[in-house]
Amino acid sequence: MSLDPEVFEALLESVRRFVRERLRPLEADVEAADAVPESVVAEMRHMGLFGLSIGEEYGGLGLSMLEEARVAIEIGRTTPAFRSVFGTNVGIGSQGLVIAGTHEQKETWLPRIASGELVTSFALTEPDVGSDSGSVRTRAVRDGDVYRLTGTKRYITNADKAGLFTVMARTGSESGGRGVSAFLVPRDVPGVSIGEPDKKMGQKGAHVADVVFEDVAVPAANRLGAEGQGFKIAMQVLDRGRLHISAVCVGIAERLIADCVAYSLERRQFGKPIAEHQLIQGLIADSKTEALAARALVLETAEAKDRGEDVVLGAAAAKYFASEMVGRVADRAVQIFGGAGYIADYGIERLYRDVRLFRIYEGTSQIQQLIIARETLKRGG
Repeated sequence: MSLDPEVFEALLESVRRFVRERLRPLEADVEAADAVPESVVAEMRHMGLFGLSIGEEYGGLGLSMLEEARVAIEIGRTTPAFRSVFGTNVGIGSQGLVIAGTHEQKETWLPRIASGELVTSFALTEPDVGSDSGSVRTRAVRDGDVYRLTGTKRYITNADKAGLFTVMARTGSESGGRGVSAFLVPRDVPGVSIGEPDKKMGQKGAHVADVVFEDVAVPAANRLGAEGQGFKIAMQVLDRGRLHISAVCVGIAERLIADCVAYSLERRQFGKPIAEHQLIQGLIADSKTEALAARALVLETAEAKDRGEDVVLGAAAAKYFASEMVGRVADRAVQIFGGAGYIADYGIERLYRDVRLFRIYEGTSQIQQLIIARETLKRGG
């Protein structure tokens, strides 16, 4: 899937303008209100941002992974809360359907997801299950034509707005991921309840909450793939999601670097702009070098995915490097801004808090290290 090059460049320019003229001026308001204005959400729907990764036959834009990564870099130049509004529809909330859904399932759900009429969430993490995602305890017991679903999911992005959940639940007696299946669960079925959004360190305006399933009757027709394939589907979904998040990290890093350059040329100490002091130049040079390396890794891996290659290793490496990189860039940005970087007026401290999450969700840095090592050893180098 990909767009005509001229059409894609026009989309990219419209996203740049939207970020620059519409979103960045609202960053402080979103932080204060812990909410993205509905008018902005409507504009995102109109631009097609909810359907970036969904095929044109279902009303989406049908972007390739490389195109999606380039759009994510542009979206990354503003507070991550804006991306989170449509992020689950583009990534983990829809890609299980795209990868493993039947024709009927896709026809039923994907057009509404692509239009933004329906917000989706990916329900994998549980109170006692995070990185060990093959150990989910939520159970789905077959009862005729339905499964009875019981369990609690935690830290579920967009849970308070979602109308559809992709839920990982244990259907078999086998241990680990082999006993896990995936289900499409509408929010409005009896037995589904949503907790209050959690208070977080950063990314205000992007909400996470618990989702509780109490003897929820889910039609067998809502199962994604065969029984026991849920963990495999989840890992395929996360490969794409990790590349998307990596691209967002690159965009935020590039925004922080641009802010640092502008500030260091304006701020004067010892009779000259601080940009002329070599230790400040060293901080900028380190940040720029790492951001360029992350961009190259993300785009190269995205191209490999588009060619149909196995990107388990590449996606993990991109997620690990880019998420750690943007944390270092944010830390240097605070240092370059000095006291002003610690005060809310410039937004640097906000982005410093926002980027911390990237090293945790969609697989912690430590999980990425394990994947990278395992794949490298398996491949002999």
